[in-house]
Amino acid sequence: MLKELFKKIQTNNNNYTNEELEAIKIFLKDEIIIINNNNYELNSKYKVATVKIGKNLVILEDLVSELKNIKIEFDDLNGAYNGDLVLAKRVFNPRSKTKAKIIKVLDGKKAEILVYIKDKAFFTVKENIKIENKNALKYEDGDVLIIDNKSFELIKNVGNIKDSKIDEFISLYLYEELYRLEKHLDIVANMDDTKQRVDLRELPFCTIDPNSAKDHDDAIYFDKKENILYVAIADVSYFVKEGSELDLLAFKKSTSIYLPTKVLPMLPPILSEEMCSLKEGVDRYSYVFKMHLDLENFSVKKAELFEAIINSHKNFSYGRIDRVIDGHLDQYSKLEKEIFDYLIPLYEITKKFRKNRLIKGYDFRTSENRLKLKNGKLESIEVETSTASHQLVEECMLLANIEASKKVNKVGIYRIHEEPPFKAISKLVDDVNILGVNVKLQSDVHDTITHIQEKAKISMMGAEIDELIIQAQTQAKYSSKNLGHFGLGFSSYSHFTSPIRRYSDLVLHRILKTKQTPNNIDDICEHISLNERKVDQLVWDFEDRVYARWAASHIEEEIKVKVVDTQKAKAVCYEKIVGMKVVLENYKGQKLFSKMRVKIKSADIITKVIVATII
Repeated sequence: MLKELFKKIQTNNNNYTNEELEAIKIFLKDEIIIINNNNYELNSKYKVATVKIGKNLVILEDLVSELKNIKIEFDDLNGAYNGDLVLAKRVFNPRSKTKAKIIKVLDGKKAEILVYIKDKAFFTVKENIKIENKNALKYEDGDVLIIDNKSFELIKNVGNIKDSKIDEFISLYLYEELYRLEKHLDIVANMDDTKQRVDLRELPFCTIDPNSAKDHDDAIYFDKKENILYVAIADVSYFVKEGSELDLLAFKKSTSIYLPTKVLPMLPPILSEEMCSLKEGVDRYSYVFKMHLDLENFSVKKAELFEAIINSHKNFSYGRIDRVIDGHLDQYSKLEKEIFDYLIPLYEITKKFRKNRLIKGYDFRTSENRLKLKNGKLESIEVETSTASHQLVEECMLLANIEASKKVNKVGIYRIHEEPPFKAISKLVDDVNILGVNVKLQSDVHDTITHIQEKAKISMMGAEIDELIIQAQTQAKYSSKNLGHFGLGFSSYSHFTSPIRRYSDLVLHRILKTKQTPNNIDDICEHISLNERKVDQLVWDFEDRVYARWAASHIEEEIKVKVVDTQKAKAVCYEKIVGMKVVLENYKGQKLFSKMRVKIKSADIITKVIVATII
């Protein structure tokens, strides 16, 4: 009621209910509301707003216009929490920027918050805000609790931060993904399609995945005589019917979560690991692109798309296929030799396609840190880089994704990546010059980035400069409109090849089968784009806490780091505990990417802040 009342006051809507008029009397008495020209107005000394708490800041969201939002300090919350309707008093600020301090919670939503105990007080886990309350005296330092945000009574005792088992719970709770731990839906999945599917079971398809993979989305086969590439994708849309309970839950999740300890799949294991997984030697429904390759123009001459049944003759690991490409066949069966005989020439073809693609697109040196845990604690880190086998699979999937996007109507589901703004590219040029690599703005963004990468090659700083280029990019997302993919250099691009783990691909399969676009396609695109980013943040939150836990048990240990943020004095470890971020307590303006030895001084597992000193 109060929120609507103050909206009416600020928009001069005088249609007040009797209940609202009674409330106005109270606010008039305290001179929070005043009368001006027979209209009720909010006293300019005050602000009524909704609290929105972010990672590093608090915003008082104006009830009418976001242009009137105010940032405040955490210390000025005065017991208010996320979503509360509050009364704030404006504070004089000689620097002219509006400042305010919350003086009263007008309408507090009953909710719960995750806190931990430090120095006999509650601190919120997410923002590290101190909450003074006598209830905190009941608990031990390091206890992690869910409490009522008004009464501060205990709802759940999660455990103590000394126990690494609670790290997963914390990350899932903070990002509202705990429901993924609930029992999977009971579903019946049978291959009982009455339609005639194209039978490709005799073709020796194979899958190439990480060693630990359980969900095999895609399989490939290459007819080297006819130069026809088959890309078979798990036919998830056959089993997940639009609008079903299973579909609604998959939409809510939008993507699988890959933690170092486990996979929290978008679909139940009966589908993700069984009926939809293109397992070795098992008949599976698939959605297949049959692409006739033009080897002279590095393009697809003709692409056919159809529902089929295949049998993956062999599941390979990336490592095994890397050895095959390098000429180390190891021991092999007759079947494996038959597959290698088409994979090797296919790799040579995809190499040429890749080279041609990179005339417009970009080749960034990316690597992924795979954290290996034992009993919840960091044991080792495996740095995974893009190898020949990765690139072989990637080029095949890119071709299928491009062809899928071409078959969509003007309104569909596209993976878009917009060109970075001039300001970001200008800053990139400045940053690269500061590193001592002499570069200049070129005629357009593409030429500028290509120019920078060429210069970087001879500077021995290619990997670091690639990091800067990636930071200058806009974020890829899903859209109902085709705006192209700048990073890949494609005028049209969609995600088609991973429907087991991405809801976007499942939607695309349905569109291609029915030739109809969902009425709420814009809402779908926005939801899955936001969820994709949220899941990334969740995984980073978990991994950073794992790093902090390692650092807490290695105080005074020396590590090698390089500076990655000169303003916040942050560095990242590049050897041994690769990817661990630290704050340098005695930073003295060393250049970006400067390498140095540091000693770990402290580590807070809750806030994930690791402090190191330069030796």
